[in-house]
Amino acid sequence: MSQFVVRRGLRLRSLIASVSALVLVALLTVALPQPADAYPPDLPSKAVVQSELNSLTVQAESASAPYNRDLFPHWISQGNNCDTREVVLQRDGTNVQVGSDCYPTSGSWYSEFDGQTSTLASDIDIDHIVALGEAWYSGASSWTTARRQSFANDLTGPQLIALTDNVNVSKSDKDPAEWVPPLASKRCAYSKMWIHTKSRWGLTVDSAEKTALQGLLNTCSF
Repeated sequence: MSQFVVRRGLRLRSLIASVSALVLVALLTVALPQPADAYPPDLPSKAVVQSELNSLTVQAESASAPYNRDLFPHWISQGNNCDTREVVLQRDGTNVQVGSDCYPTSGSWYSEFDGQTSTLASDIDIDHIVALGEAWYSGASSWTTARRQSFANDLTGPQLIALTDNVNVSKSDKDPAEWVPPLASKRCAYSKMWIHTKSRWGLTVDSAEKTALQGLLNTCSF
């Protein structure tokens, strides 16, 4: 066999090996799991939320009595031994396994607002997008306890989301004029969740809050 044929065969095998490696890398890139947007349900379009924001009543925060968290009964039973917190942990997590008491025994949670992932349910808080204290001073002080309970356990709208405990503590009862998600890429969705929740529940906004929300909403592309 001539040296030319040998060299040609070696080059061909090298080319095949290189193409195979590239195909394998492409397949692995597609197969690697990426963090999904674990947003709550019922997140409307920018146009819908803009209309909702325009319709919200602008009013200074007030209440008939001081805020008391106990006036918003939460983490109520949702059936199958699960309470509201446990339902959200399952909804927003990945590969979540639970015990007979419905508490997660394994899984992972991607915290949308700070981009952190945790494999410990104990490191995850269920955040009320519109905090209970904020709701109290935006109209909920006049609600019945039953309505406040429904608000605090709202699984239908974008009011509850699984976040790291650090970001939840940082957010606390602040409104968007006082706090925004650390990740700038999540601020559009945050404003949508906030506005839509206040609209659904008939809560008011103060002037600084509305200005901040409009600024955040302006960053949305759709």
